[in-house]
Amino acid sequence: MSRGKFITIEGVEGVGKTTNIAYIENYFKQTDLTIMLTREPGGTPLSEKIRELLLDARQTSMSDDTELLLMFAARAQHLEEKIIPALERGEWVICDRFTDATYAYQGGGRGIEHARIASLETWVQGELRPDWTLLLDLPVAEGLKRAGQRSAPDRFEQEKQAFFERVRQAYLDMARQAPQRYRIIDASGSIEEVQSRIKTVLDEIRNK
Repeated sequence: MSRGKFITIEGVEGVGKTTNIAYIENYFKQTDLTIMLTREPGGTPLSEKIRELLLDARQTSMSDDTELLLMFAARAQHLEEKIIPALERGEWVICDRFTDATYAYQGGGRGIEHARIASLETWVQGELRPDWTLLLDLPVAEGLKRAGQRSAPDRFEQEKQAFFERVRQAYLDMARQAPQRYRIIDASGSIEEVQSRIKTVLDEIRNK
C-alpha cells in the first residue's frame, strides 16, 4: 500500500477556513480516495485539552516559549496517534493548520527565532512535511472584519492588527520560498469564486 498524502490548510483569521475545509472534504468524498480530516492544535483527546489552554482568553500570562512548546506537545501527540497512522494506511490527511502556522504565529507574530522553531520541527516530525499546503489569503483588515462577526474572540483573536499583518507576511514569505508545496488561494470575493479557485488546485493535486 502506498503512503497517503498530507495536505494542510493555512491562513489568518477570517479567511474562511472552516467553510472551505468543508468544501474540500466534500470534494474528496466524491473521489475514490480515503480521507481523514483533522486540525491543529488538537486532533486527539489530549491535544484538544492543550488546544483549550492555548485558546483560553483568560490565559493572559502565558509566555511565548510556553505557547510554542505547547503547540509542539499537541503536535507530537497528534502525529503519533492520528496523522502518521492514517498516512501509513494510505489515507489522505487534510489538516486545518500545521507547523507552518507555528512559523507564522509564534515566529512572525511573536518574534520567536526561526531556528528555534525549526529545531522543534525536526525533533517532533523528523522528515515528515506536508505534501501540499493551501494558503487562503486575504488582507488582514478584511479577515478581522469577518472574524469579528463570529463568537467572542479567543486568546489569539484578541491580538492587534499589526500582529496579524506579521503573521500574514510570514505565510506569504514561506509560500514564496516553497512554491512547489504551496498554493496561494485568493480568499476574497464570493464563496463560489473562492471554491472555484480551490477546485482548480485540488484537481491539480489529485492528478499528480
